[in-house]
Amino acid sequence: MVFDHRALLERAFPPVEQHLTPQDCLRYALSLGLGSDPVDALQLLYVYEEHQRAFPTLPMVLGYPGFWAREPDTGIDWRRLVHAEQSMTLHRSLPVSGTVIGYNRVTGIIDKGRDKGALLYQERRVVEASSGELLATVNQVSLLRGNGGFGGPAGPVPAPHAVPEREADGVCDLPTLPQAALLYRLNGDYNPLHADPAVAAAAGFQRPILHGLCTLGIAVHALLRSLLRYDGERIGRLGVRFSAPFYPGETLRTEFWVDGDQVSFRSHALERGVTVLNAGYMTLRPA
Repeated sequence: MVFDHRALLERAFPPVEQHLTPQDCLRYALSLGLGSDPVDALQLLYVYEEHQRAFPTLPMVLGYPGFWAREPDTGIDWRRLVHAEQSMTLHRSLPVSGTVIGYNRVTGIIDKGRDKGALLYQERRVVEASSGELLATVNQVSLLRGNGGFGGPAGPVPAPHAVPEREADGVCDLPTLPQAALLYRLNGDYNPLHADPAVAAAAGFQRPILHGLCTLGIAVHALLRSLLRYDGERIGRLGVRFSAPFYPGETLRTEFWVDGDQVSFRSHALERGVTVLNAGYMTLRPA
């Protein structure tokens, strides 16, 4: 199938209705590593049904249309697709149960050239079905490494958030489980890149990599732990660039800088000394 960027821009996505349960919220938080300290009462807010809360990055897996890039009519070389950027705006408190609806669309495609690939921009509005209220707006950028040079627009591409050049105000290290990707995919992202060694090798990786959204969730866990006493209600907006793969079982080291209500961050695979998340930002609401 020929890659037709105009057809992708016009692609219709049916609304995705999802019945959210407390168990979904527990599974999501556990897949990020919450509960690793069994006597930390603040972590238990997200992994224990007593006074349960939804982890703030949960909307990133709600109303998800599935790994649609794998469908033959897209023309996307899905084996060479990688997650490039992610951002989210939280509009109100998140429920731990109820019905939500995801409204998905492709908002742009940038041609970086035959050797550099293409950037695919997507937006998802997550709405509470009962009230019609907007819970979150989720934006994703994918790098289609095998689809550049199709003759589309070359820009504009927004500049990344600038991380301060001064020494970090704090650092938090969080280890991950070797089976972290297998746990996280239970949230709905079944891209075989995160489970099948043969698919990972074909994409140029030494073994299955962790989902970018899981890596981001772990970094947000580090910020909640270090700065906010696990108060996810303080988060208004956040975003990040994915700069390198992170492998399950590694330790994620997150550095952060605090400037008023703006937190900047980046994260490294500690054992390899590789930056995996960069240009991270989080905007805080007043306490």
